[in-house]
Amino acid sequence: MKTFLKSAVFVLLATGAANANEFKAELEELANGQIAEIASSSEVIAAVKAQNTQTAGHDQAKIDELDKTWRAEAEAVDQPMIDAVLENDLSGYLADLQDGSDGLFTEIFVMDAKGLNVGQSDVTSDYWQGDEAKWQDTYGAGSGSVHISDLEEDDSTQLLQSQVSVPVVDPDSDEPIGAVTFGVNVENL
Repeated sequence: MKTFLKSAVFVLLATGAANANEFKAELEELANGQIAEIASSSEVIAAVKAQNTQTAGHDQAKIDELDKTWRAEAEAVDQPMIDAVLENDLSGYLADLQDGSDGLFTEIFVMDAKGLNVGQSDVTSDYWQGDEAKWQDTYGAGSGSVHISDLEEDDSTQLLQSQVSVPVVDPDSDEPIGAVTFGVNVENL
């Protein structure tokens, strides 16, 4: 059955008929269930609140500088900024979640109120997500919002995936304080 599903998904992709809408109901259910639960975990909320305190005064020039450093490090041997994020407690928590998902989650990353990475299960190509729909359509849209990307074949894993994003919401104020994005292997839904 899994082989049939994989073949059917790739036929849809090859014919241009596949997009996130093919799995929209399943992805929304996942977003409003397991993903929302993780986004509201104490580990995620505490880490986002702590980073929001650190980055509150960052202007766009500072954000661009940090993003430029991250991108340069992604191509370098020495990666102090990337290592600091990958070695923090939140990144360890997210990596454990990804490892325990039986291949459902291909990546997980959490962003703060500026759209900067707080923690991640694997290295992202950039540090600032604030210019992308995954952050704008969740953090900017408020509590209960969901962003589901189109289906794409991941170049590194060759898996068909969609990114599902939800806001990280402060339980005291019910206001967004950040966002979280999950790469979802739709073949494992």
